[in-house]
Amino acid sequence: MSANQCTPILVTGVAGFIGMALAERLLARGDAVIGIDNVNDYYSVELKERRVQRLRAVGGDRFEFVKLDFSDMEALEAALATRPFDRIAHLGAQAGVRHSIDNPHAYVRSNLVGHLNILELGRHRGSSHIIYASSSSVYGGNESIPFKVSDRVDHPMSLYAATKKSDELMSETYAHLYRLPLTGLRFFTVYGPWGRPDMAMWLFTDAILSGRPIKIFNGGKMRRDFTYIGDIVAGIIASLDNPPADDGAMKAGGSVAPHRIYNIGNHRAEELGLLIELIEQACGRAAEKIMLPMQPGDVPETFADITAIQEELGYTPTTQISEGVPRFVDWFRDYHVNR
Repeated sequence: MSANQCTPILVTGVAGFIGMALAERLLARGDAVIGIDNVNDYYSVELKERRVQRLRAVGGDRFEFVKLDFSDMEALEAALATRPFDRIAHLGAQAGVRHSIDNPHAYVRSNLVGHLNILELGRHRGSSHIIYASSSSVYGGNESIPFKVSDRVDHPMSLYAATKKSDELMSETYAHLYRLPLTGLRFFTVYGPWGRPDMAMWLFTDAILSGRPIKIFNGGKMRRDFTYIGDIVAGIIASLDNPPADDGAMKAGGSVAPHRIYNIGNHRAEELGLLIELIEQACGRAAEKIMLPMQPGDVPETFADITAIQEELGYTPTTQISEGVPRFVDWFRDYHVNR
């Protein structure tokens, strides 16, 4: 094991969907992980606690969980003062496009103040690399398909998207001023086992298995770049292990500081109808559908151009939704039987 592997990696949002999956993969390959999360009640606290339990079982004494809110700088510094770590995977955030319309202050605290706190923490601790979660939501109503990291992203359609774009701008500033190596990752519609209950995959599966109707927005005229959690984690780890160089060259996303931005997606825009058909097949029953208009803050299509991360880090997604959806449904059934 290298010295770099011996020093723990700090993972924020470790009780979350992507945070848990990343920590599990890091622990499986021999890394030590310090995970932080405030375990809020935006969705099931029980689900979050079970994710942490899973990490404890996988990591043993190489996993340490610290319950705290990283938007509280005093608490963050106090909790980590005596804990060594180098690299940071900052995946914690207040998620959800629609929720940001009703609860804007939660997004400012977590996604803006919290992101600044992590940048300051990394700066003062001399971190060799911080990766952070951005989102495909930053592309807003972009009509240029597929979405490229070189596209302008000046017109967010939700506060959530605006906070993620702001995180990218703050990160650029810290990379420029302090030469802090940073990588922003724009995730595209992540799904899979241990996923989030507010996402379409969970909502549709739960409703179909329970005999309730599913809500379909924009008359079903929606396309998404559905990305399996295993592929997302592969892209995160490839990024984490390869910090951007401070060499003055232009990086993905346009920065000449040690800051780059990648899309991590499946590089396919799938019809919502196909997703529903696959869930119906996996559940063994048809869905009753309620057609509704487009939700405020939503967009009709997402589609990731992953050329930059493919060429620079060799990232290639391997799981299509025809494989990923049945895996999620199987996990969903098992989770609810054994809870």
